[in-house]
Amino acid sequence: MAEEAKKLAACAAVDNHVQNNQVVGVGSGSTIVYAVDRLAERVRQEKLNIVCVPTSFQARQLILQHGLTLSDLDRHPELDVAIDGADEVDADLTLIKGGGGCLTQEKIVAGCAKHFVVIADFRKDSKALGQQWKKGVPIEVIPMAYIPVSRTIARRFGGEANLRMAVSKAGPVVTDNSNFILDWKFEHAQNWKEVNTAIKMIPGVVETGLFVGMAERAYFGMEDGSVQVRDPPVN
Repeated sequence: MAEEAKKLAACAAVDNHVQNNQVVGVGSGSTIVYAVDRLAERVRQEKLNIVCVPTSFQARQLILQHGLTLSDLDRHPELDVAIDGADEVDADLTLIKGGGGCLTQEKIVAGCAKHFVVIADFRKDSKALGQQWKKGVPIEVIPMAYIPVSRTIARRFGGEANLRMAVSKAGPVVTDNSNFILDWKFEHAQNWKEVNTAIKMIPGVVETGLFVGMAERAYFGMEDGSVQVRDPPVN
């Protein structure tokens, strides 16, 4: 059911936001597989001229496997739209991303796009961050700094920030940028904008998995086969 929901959200976003002669940022993760499937289908059927910029090694492989045009931010520093998944989306469209470890590239690509659109299934939808996603906020860190950063985060913001360990490899997860990831399990709701900025200022932090004020729309594939659309609240 979740897989079908991912597919519904992915197709809705690609159909609504991708047009001919665009440069498209391609996110990472399981939901994006369906988005790239749909994108490739539309490129074939409608003879679209689309250039794709990946957010990870996985995204790059997907683009190549589908025979889509691969580019990068050197050649295309401005994107028309970026489509990506999320681990959790709250009522304000604040996201937690980085469960797959690609948060830094994902944030760079999203930041280069005129429009940033999120696709997810019903399990990722929350009123407040931490309700559904229990693994914490991913934070990419320079390896030599992981212990001081972890201690600083716990001291200043509570909770605990643990080094993410690899599953099929001995030792920690290493990102595409050769860094480590801390997963910060926070204890209570925070002012995410302030916390994001404060954590980023800690020496050794590369990027956080908090995406605040970046997504302009989220598509949720629902259990009943519908797609729910969420726009940011008007302040």
